[in-house]
Amino acid sequence: MGIENTAPVRGYTATKPQLQTRLRRIEGQVRGIEKMVEEDRYCIDGLTQIGAVQAALDKVALGLLDGHARTCVVHADDDVQEERTEELLAAVARLMRRG
Repeated sequence: MGIENTAPVRGYTATKPQLQTRLRRIEGQVRGIEKMVEEDRYCIDGLTQIGAVQAALDKVALGLLDGHARTCVVHADDDVQEERTEELLAAVARLMRRG
């Protein structure tokens, strides 16, 4: 008998490699911003890069929201679907309030 994988399947499972690649790229961008600060680079260049990181993170967030809506909410059992919908809407509200 083998050990069964009991990890839950998340909504982003199908796009997990793409999300991980994008997150690694964002991590590199953040390190680049850190280097810009360390090197006393022009402020506007750093701000431009911060905007690019925020946009990239927004794309990751949209991917996670899309996966959650399509799997965790739409395919939820009736007894938890309302709760999952409220949870999704609360997550969207938090994302919109940033800044």
